[in-house]
Amino acid sequence: IQPWKEETKASDGSLLGDPGHTPLSKKEGVKWQRPRLSRQALMRCCLIKWILSSTAPQGSDSSDSELELSTVRHQPEGLDQLQAQTKFTKKELQSLYRGFKNECPTGLVDEDTFKLIYSQFFPQGDATTYAHFLFNAFDADGNGAIHFEDFVVGLSILLRGTVHEKLKWAFNLYDINKDGYITKEEMLAIMKSIYDMMGRHTYPILREDAPAEHVERFFQKMDRNKDGVVTIEEFLETCQKDENIMSSMQLFENVI
Repeated sequence: IQPWKEETKASDGSLLGDPGHTPLSKKEGVKWQRPRLSRQALMRCCLIKWILSSTAPQGSDSSDSELELSTVRHQPEGLDQLQAQTKFTKKELQSLYRGFKNECPTGLVDEDTFKLIYSQFFPQGDATTYAHFLFNAFDADGNGAIHFEDFVVGLSILLRGTVHEKLKWAFNLYDINKDGYITKEEMLAIMKSIYDMMGRHTYPILREDAPAEHVERFFQKMDRNKDGVVTIEEFLETCQKDENIMSSMQLFENVI
């Protein structure tokens, strides 16, 4: 896997917001674009950067143009079907496929690859556990490998899905044992893995008990019938009604 030339994600408006308070005009280019739909927003996604690092011309910096490579020889099977299933254009899918095949000639991504990707993008922390949880969320059938199709369908939801689709995907991530419920322990495990990945050198400095406080607050709101678990219905209803939770869900989006 080629080395990444981009700056690490921590300075790019991560879990803790944007410590530098970069003016919007500087951050997004000349004019504001709807978040998560611009190519620039796509390029903030670690998995997109990883895939496209191998298709960039040697010696060039990563740029918006990478998603629109003019000559693409590789083509995934069922391209039209994938286009219908996702919110990527045909050109984007071809570019993603080209990078995917360069990085994973077998056509499959395993968990070790995810760990490698996130350790390179978050060198200041330990990304192992988070990469494990994220991989399991992408690996829908639990067979230890992710096909290109599963990969882009997941990315499409995370980057361009509706609020409802993103929340359903987030529920799946938090539901570690896939029993249809989120326990406080599961939520804490995910939250702690994100804090661990962000590292000790984030700004402002995080207290040791920050993840637990975060989870306690969330769980009290979400577990409406106080039975000790959160169902998908409770999760969706609470998240969509609560602005604080919705903004925290945005934080999670920034570590994909």
